[in-house]
Amino acid sequence: MNTRAMQGTVAYLSGTAAEDAVARRYAGSGHALVARRWRGLGGEIDLILRRGAEIVFVEVKKGRDAARAAERLSQRQIGRLLTAAAEYLGGEPAGQDTPARFDVALMDATGSITVIENALVP
Repeated sequence: MNTRAMQGTVAYLSGTAAEDAVARRYAGSGHALVARRWRGLGGEIDLILRRGAEIVFVEVKKGRDAARAAERLSQRQIGRLLTAAAEYLGGEPAGQDTPARFDVALMDATGSITVIENALVP
């Protein structure tokens, strides 16, 4: 395996581990994992969870610190995420009227997680 492929594998596994940790944190507060890396026409959503009637979409970002992790979320990506979330909600019984929010979970190099609830608002 060449260096570039190995770096890609490490990044993938690191991202998966971060998503696992974030999913466990949400599970601890009563959220059920509905989908992981859900892909719609608009893009991919890392985690989709449900608690009661509410759907929670979560974008997970990892970096050396929370600020660097947050910097990895571009305006273009935010637009794709919101489009994908709207597409997902279209399949819910209440459609776009489904109670929903979009959180961003930031993980630093020590594994500390900071969740910003309702971080992405259309």
